[in-house]
Amino acid sequence: MLAEMAKAATKPSAVIDTRVIYCGDNLEQLRKLPDACVDLIYIDPPFNSNRNYEVFWGETKEKRAFQDRHASTQAYIEFMRPRCVELHRVLKKTGSFYYHCDWHASHYVKIMLDQIFSENQFQNEIVWKRTTAHGDARRAYSTVTDSIFYYTSSAESFFEREYVAHDPEYIADKYRYTDSRGRKYRLDNLRSPNPRPNLTYDYKGFKPHPNGWAVSLEKMKQLDAGGRLEFPKKPGGRIQLRRYLDELPGQPVSNLWTDISPINSQAMERLGYPTQKPLALLERLIRITSRENDIVLDAFCGCGTALVAAQKLKRQWIGIDVSPTACRVMAKRLKKDCGLKEDEKLWEIGRGFIVRDLPKTEEELRKYPAFEFENWAVVALGGIPNKVQVGDLGIDGRIYPVSAIPELRVKEHVEMDFMDVWYPIQVKQTDKVGRPDIDAFETAMQRAKRKLGYFVGFQFSGDALFEMDRFRRATGCEIKALTVREILDEEIGRNAE
Repeated sequence: MLAEMAKAATKPSAVIDTRVIYCGDNLEQLRKLPDACVDLIYIDPPFNSNRNYEVFWGETKEKRAFQDRHASTQAYIEFMRPRCVELHRVLKKTGSFYYHCDWHASHYVKIMLDQIFSENQFQNEIVWKRTTAHGDARRAYSTVTDSIFYYTSSAESFFEREYVAHDPEYIADKYRYTDSRGRKYRLDNLRSPNPRPNLTYDYKGFKPHPNGWAVSLEKMKQLDAGGRLEFPKKPGGRIQLRRYLDELPGQPVSNLWTDISPINSQAMERLGYPTQKPLALLERLIRITSRENDIVLDAFCGCGTALVAAQKLKRQWIGIDVSPTACRVMAKRLKKDCGLKEDEKLWEIGRGFIVRDLPKTEEELRKYPAFEFENWAVVALGGIPNKVQVGDLGIDGRIYPVSAIPELRVKEHVEMDFMDVWYPIQVKQTDKVGRPDIDAFETAMQRAKRKLGYFVGFQFSGDALFEMDRFRRATGCEIKALTVREILDEEIGRNAE
């Protein structure tokens, strides 16, 4: 009993697990969560943009078809509605909800969210400038912004105002004066906006505005003693107040965000994911509307930017994504960018993180789209999925031995193609790999001048195994046949260590 109490005490939440990535349909996972258990929710679901993306994932250079096409806007809203209902249910009364979208369905999304959260709980439409102006042959005006709809559960929602630096043009225009100590200031009037007959005193021979002064005589003396008053040089003028630039916290963050740059081709954090959002964007949302150790949920994790931002800001987090490959890439990103370890025992004492519900059976993997299955197999072997899916010449991925990686030369975002020591991987999702499949892989290996290769399949025919043996004896080149069952057993064994 004492051991169980000690274990529970190490968890940041008594009702839900955090620092967990769930692989699967977010609707199913959300329904397992209790009511009012999350402090902040951010989602960036696939837009209804009728486009196909080819996605590259960072270190692994994974490329997979990412399709965010829906039959219609109605189909998109019908897909999102039950998920948003569940998200509203799990949000605390003090919580905040953000829905990131673009122009394709934003107006319909807003109506849906008003119905779920209520119009009164809509706080802002944050407009983020995500790209520079560009020509569009089909439209008079180019589209350069995204919308982030911000809702709360109640009037009790938490936020902490944040400030940004004033625009240099604003400072140059408004703060035109400098005192003897070199402090910049501007002048402001001291008249009351409404008539105040009790504050119509003269001060040092100067009369107030007909409405009266904005401050009491006592306060006026305090301002004078502090050198805060600017006296007119001509009789009949009015006293003004000095407002110093260095005393201002800055300009409050508004709903128009033009100061956070999008992910470009030179950005250090770039993974190549076409809808990847900058870390600074998520950090601002999380800083303003959550506290340290609050729970952040992203139900459409993608490349995991919200999770990384939450971890860096000392928040707890939960991620959900339907793609197993995305979940594995997120795990690698958390390890690399945050120094977290994927370890069940460390997670139990509140230090590491875990990934749950990754495929554990052959039946589950048979149902995967072909690109997901290929990526799963290559990543499970510790390889790098081939960055070219079309015309890959029989090679779906490569394994680079650790000994072949020059430690000081290989950096993030640098291709490894210059390294000649690598082994090809071929993956087939068919029930049984046959002789023709092996023949094709042998040709690919010889073309690439590889002495060792790996072939992954559910089963191998007798002819296929015979041909691999013949190929080894005739050429000295070896093809190692690995079944899906063997890979799964290896993963289960590794996780149990």
